[in-house]
Amino acid sequence: MKTDLVIKILFIEKSIEDAEQIISLLRNNGIAVRPARATQAEQVQTALDELAPDLVLFDPSIGTLELRDLTRQLDAHGRDLSLIALVTQLDNNEVTELFANGVRSVGLRPQPRQLLAVIQREFDSLNTRRQLRRLEAALRDSERRCDALLDSSTDAIAYVHEGMHVRANQAYLDTFGYDSFDDLLGLPVLDMIGPNHADEFKAALKTLSRGEKAPNILDLQARRADAGSFKASVEFAHATFEGESCLQVVFRRQQIDPNMIEQLQRDQVTGLFNRARTLEGIDQAVAAAAKGTKGQSLLLIEPDNWQTIVAGIGLGKADELLATFAARVQALLGLDDSAGLLAEHTVGVMLHSRNDESVKAWIASLQQSIASDIFDVGTSSITVTTSIGGSLLGEKNANTELLLDQASQALRNAQSQGGNRSELHDPAARDKADEERERYWLNLLQQALLQNDFVLYHQQIISLQDAEGEFSEILLRLNGPQGEVLPGFFMPIAEKHNLTPAIDRWVLNQVIDTLRARERYSSPTTFFVKLTAGSLHDNTLLPWLGERLKQAALRHGQIVLEMTESKVVTALRPAQEFVNTWKQWGGRFALEQFGSGLNSFQLLNHIDADYLKIDRSYMAELPQHPENQKRVAELCRQTHEMKRQTIAEWVEDAASTSLLFACGVDFVQGNFLQEPQRLHG
Repeated sequence: MKTDLVIKILFIEKSIEDAEQIISLLRNNGIAVRPARATQAEQVQTALDELAPDLVLFDPSIGTLELRDLTRQLDAHGRDLSLIALVTQLDNNEVTELFANGVRSVGLRPQPRQLLAVIQREFDSLNTRRQLRRLEAALRDSERRCDALLDSSTDAIAYVHEGMHVRANQAYLDTFGYDSFDDLLGLPVLDMIGPNHADEFKAALKTLSRGEKAPNILDLQARRADAGSFKASVEFAHATFEGESCLQVVFRRQQIDPNMIEQLQRDQVTGLFNRARTLEGIDQAVAAAAKGTKGQSLLLIEPDNWQTIVAGIGLGKADELLATFAARVQALLGLDDSAGLLAEHTVGVMLHSRNDESVKAWIASLQQSIASDIFDVGTSSITVTTSIGGSLLGEKNANTELLLDQASQALRNAQSQGGNRSELHDPAARDKADEERERYWLNLLQQALLQNDFVLYHQQIISLQDAEGEFSEILLRLNGPQGEVLPGFFMPIAEKHNLTPAIDRWVLNQVIDTLRARERYSSPTTFFVKLTAGSLHDNTLLPWLGERLKQAALRHGQIVLEMTESKVVTALRPAQEFVNTWKQWGGRFALEQFGSGLNSFQLLNHIDADYLKIDRSYMAELPQHPENQKRVAELCRQTHEMKRQTIAEWVEDAASTSLLFACGVDFVQGNFLQEPQRLHG
């Protein structure tokens, strides 16, 4: 499931706490949630109108709402959504009744992994249904436009089903000397071909009907109704007419130079196929896989440390090196394989008719060939290694975008392990690969803590109300073998292995050193520092932090510790004790992703937060969503009544900034205002 999507969930639950637990489960797994809760039919109707939910999570024991009535209400609303029942244990009779009354899936409360899988599956299924409807509408629109283009085309085009004409445009009738399409009804397309080429044309039709590859263009003699003839080039394409599969046949009088077509499809530097032709070849392979063709795979190949190499040899020699590199790739291709340039220095290769071991052997052979060679570029002689990421192609991933994403992710994984590596996406081997990657990242993290291989950035938080001083949020990066790595890659592993408290201390230590250095020459600075849940259980952290601040002669208020709302909710008591102690010492605290829970303001009765960072899901295309503007304004009103301040993050345009000012937001933060910058003392 795409984690940048927000799932809108309507909880029909007796307990807010039970609903919050599920919300926390989803957010802890990187899934953004927009929730609402209802216990009565009227509240359900309001939520359907205002939230427009994707999923409805229903507690069968709620007592105030019958499942049949709920199902009728959801059906009457007309929105496609998924209804999931939440149970504590599986009972065959109960499950049967649930499915009989409209439930799509059943989630087990005591089994978080099963519940998460059910929610992910249903949301993916819902998006697939929606996408299918959009595609069907787009297809109908395309068919109407294609039909109009067909009639206006000067090319002679016909649709053929089982060898017979079922549609032809006016140019086709004029070309072959027929007055109307009625004259073609019942006439085989083979009758339009001269006798010397009839067998060749018939063989092409048979090949295409079996789903096999046929010549793209046939040069032959065409026959008119008046027995005259002319030379023509015939092109074939699979099509549909009135829901039936057929062939589109195009007769062209002018012969296009095949060499010219070939030249237009090639990249001028490398001689490989260009991006458009490469993507076309991937589309064809995906279509073949959807029909059951096996043994295909897509590989993405990049020279390691490309920018460093180019800096060494000079930009003018980059094309020469890339051409030589591409030649090494092309030299190992089989007759059915193809290669093309997909990006500046990314070569895409489609391998055909190879099993898994053969693909791995080809990858090893290419890497060995490149690594053992010396590349002469101008006056320089250099060695190059390559990283390769790929994906085996089958019916399950027969989607061009998905296939490219899988191969691209595999390439990035290979590069992150130091280069001259390869990774092949294979669902059957995913668990093993995940374990191996986790061990790698764990070693990298442990090494980073010992050798100070972390890097800090900061992003300004800009006051809309003229607050005094500078405010910035601290952002963590890891110095990986192939460059800086975002925390989304390594923090889940750090959390799993209880390394987050040590990382938090490292960050705080660096921040204190920076603040002490800035005290001499800059205006008052406040840093917002993210805190992980693991630090809440570290009883030595606050005493250590207080001592470090005292040694540096800094005020506690210069550091604002921040945590996400969902993390605080799931560890409320330790969070409350931690925040209270920190506040007593003069520190300040911020809640991130505020407003994303079912009752966020109730949390403030337990957590004394100074700043509330509004959930980023409200910022996505804010000018186009009046309901989000209304919600942000209401959050600000309530926040100011409680004498707290609001921060809007992920602000990406000027229009959003103006709207947030009008809503009463105190601070804004985002790449539009300032890109993150390296933190210096």
